[in-house]
Amino acid sequence: MGVDYIIGYDCDPKNALTVEGLMGRLKGRERAQAVIRLYREEGDTRPPSKMGFEMVRRAADGSEEVEVIVVQKLLDAADELQPWEASCADCPANRARQSFGCIGSINYPISVQAEFWLLNQLPDNDHPLIFALLQRALREHGYTGQTAAGLRNQEGIFFETADLPDRDINGLRVTGDQVFEMLFLTAPIRPAHASLLLQFFGGIAPDLDADVMMQLAAPPSQAWIDEHVPFLHAPADNDDVSIIALKGFFEALHIGFQLSVPVLLDV
Repeated sequence: MGVDYIIGYDCDPKNALTVEGLMGRLKGRERAQAVIRLYREEGDTRPPSKMGFEMVRRAADGSEEVEVIVVQKLLDAADELQPWEASCADCPANRARQSFGCIGSINYPISVQAEFWLLNQLPDNDHPLIFALLQRALREHGYTGQTAAGLRNQEGIFFETADLPDRDINGLRVTGDQVFEMLFLTAPIRPAHASLLLQFFGGIAPDLDADVMMQLAAPPSQAWIDEHVPFLHAPADNDDVSIIALKGFFEALHIGFQLSVPVLLDV
């Protein structure tokens, strides 16, 4: 369970299977493989057609729905992916450089380290223009943190800690709950919005020249983006699993910005 995202680039697999169908089959295959490993580690040699598990779906309001899943059905559905895998080889949206690499996820619970990492990416008064835009976004879009607070109260499910991380930025208090709402509760993330989030969270430079800033809403070409607003996040030795996943998400936003397509979310 986590934040699932997909770069909304038009392609044959999405057209044939639908976005929901594609993501559902991939998640189903991952779950099936994990269940089979667990059964085998316990010495259970039953075939997947005889394996089942209960899956609890939690909604944002805290309600739960329990469903019994047969593993073989997930594998059968995932087999429908195979004819389309070759389509991904040269796809410009293939962030992960693998079959269906336009899709990614950030697994729950999000770590404390990752929440502070996100907060520490935010600009301060050293970057006055983007800092002013951050303040306006928090105010005008109503990122109060109240919705995310309901998730945080379910301790250990969505966030590693129930304690609320925060940061004081030149007198502006920003919390981890506000950050979650800003990133994940305003889907789909369209290209212009993606460019703003990338500036807020260090994916592209926060102090771009004025002429570059003016063109972010409608950049002239992908080559122009590569030259003037390259993606900045890179792997670091101390990245935990959540930070690695978040950097992948920001890279997906950058690719969506380059291709002028939205990034779709399932939170």
